[in-house]
Amino acid sequence: MSVKVLYTTHAVATGGRNGHTRSADGIVDVDLSVPKAMGGPGKPGATTPEDLFAAGYAACFCSAAEFVARQMSLRPSSLEIRAIVGIGPREGGGFGLVASLEANVGGLSQADADRLIAAAHQVCPYSNATRNNLDVGLKVNVA
Repeated sequence: MSVKVLYTTHAVATGGRNGHTRSADGIVDVDLSVPKAMGGPGKPGATTPEDLFAAGYAACFCSAAEFVARQMSLRPSSLEIRAIVGIGPREGGGFGLVASLEANVGGLSQADADRLIAAAHQVCPYSNATRNNLDVGLKVNVA
């Protein structure tokens, strides 16, 4: 499947998980640290690649849900996406990720909110990138 690229960016990392990463425009410019839960130093003020992935996935999925809502003529009064990302050793060796998305949708019935979030999961670039590589759980709450 081909993609018509509309935007491209890049980021550079040095020092790996205990280093630094910076986006091309300099807006993302953060120190990284392996968390104490993984045996690292857990440096204060530092983040992890999983934090960055979760933030990107949540934002991207929220936009996908807004896009799909317009197509479906649904008007949620509020929409919040929480992305939960975990990392750990895999059975076959190496490390793997787990992820889940929790959608808090206001102003829609449970059935419409469920339809909206399922459709957004088919549209979101992060969901498409992870599909068949990473199981992503979906939970939909209505307010």
